[in-house]
This record gives sequence, C-alpha cells and structure tokens, in this order.
Amino acid sequence: MPTIHLQIVTPERVVLEEDADIVVARAAEGDIGIYHGHEPVLSPLDPGELMYRSQGEEHHLAVAGGFLEVTPDKVVVLADAAERSEEIDRERAEEARVRAEQLLAERRGTELEAETAAALQKALLRLRVAGLRRTRRRPGDRTEA
Repeated sequence: MPTIHLQIVTPERVVLEEDADIVVARAAEGDIGIYHGHEPVLSPLDPGELMYRSQGEEHHLAVAGGFLEVTPDKVVVLADAAERSEEIDRERAEEARVRAEQLLAERRGTELEAETAAALQKALLRLRVAGLRRTRRRPGDRTEA
C-alpha cells in the first residue's frame, strides 16, 4: 500500500516528518481520514487528537488548532501547537487541568470564561493523548479477555 507523507509544523519547530499509512485529524467539519491518493483539501483544524499509523503502529499527537492541507501524496499540518504523546508531561498536564477547573469556577459569567474553558479543553486533550501512549497496541498484540 502506498504511503502518504505527513509533516506537522508549529511556529517553533517541525514536530514530525514521516510517511504514514493513514492520517486521522480533527478538521473543522469533523474527523477526516486521509490515505495516499486523497482528494486535495484545505481546512481549518479544531483542537483535538491527530492519529497516524506508520508500519502498523499507531502514533498520537495533541494538536491545538491550525490548518490542514492535503494533496494526493502529502498532508501538511500547520498547527498553533502540537505535541507527540511521548512529549507530554502527564503530571504537568494534570496540574494544568486542576488549575483550569479552579479558574473556570471563579470566572463563570465573565469575559474570561471562554478563554479558561479553552485552557481546560487543552489540558484534557493532552491528558487523553498522553494516556494513549500507555495503552497503544501493535497488530498481533493479544488482548485480555
């Protein structure tokens, strides 16, 4: 099966450049699955998880919005921020979640509520993606019955 080249770039760095079997991202219209040969697409990205599979192994990233450009042989993600699951410090993400929840309770009904809710969603996304690296399975792994 032909692969599609995946490149994820933030203002600070190139986060990833790798060939993938499939890429699944959270586009503004909903989740989109991309294989080699996909129709061209240009779409805003909602904050969410990006998954790609390479050589049978799934990889996960937390992506904090940006843009997705798809051509038949390449996917380019221009992200506001992006972190691989193995880069996420779970303890710091948990601390950010607790802080955001406390601030959200204090800021309900104020002009800062939406900003604080977004910070909480980012912390929850990072925790979810960090947890995926611990539960990732490879093809052929046995599951407990």
